[in-house]
Amino acid sequence: MSDPADEAWALMYRFVDAHGRRGELADALGFRLGGGRGKALLRLRQGPLTLSQLAQAVGADAPYTTLIVDKLEAHGLVERRPHPEDRRRKLVVLTDAGRHAVATAEAITLRPPPALSSLPARDLEQLTALLGRVLEADAAAAG
Repeated sequence: MSDPADEAWALMYRFVDAHGRRGELADALGFRLGGGRGKALLRLRQGPLTLSQLAQAVGADAPYTTLIVDKLEAHGLVERRPHPEDRRRKLVVLTDAGRHAVATAEAITLRPPPALSSLPARDLEQLTALLGRVLEADAAAAG
């Protein structure tokens, strides 16, 4: 018998992979959100960040984050503005189109697959509690 953690991960991965929404997202937005762009957009919904703050938030280095921002800017989703306290730094800010793209992406990605809705409420409550514990353990392990 294999490790229960391996089995649980394989099942979660298969389920999420089977219900990927990349194509639907690309159709709705007019471009793919790969390469960190999705992470950056979702992080910027909380407010403007400097390039270095955004790099840290998405787990990328500064040059790669600059490429991400360049692509988002080319799509009209973000803009660079002078930092109000330090003119040498720039803030990356969502545009109206960027806020709309985030709302669209969240509506698509957060819509549960029909299989989840078919489960009894008690099972969904247990699944939610277990996944919450997994996220807590992951956060604790990350330090």
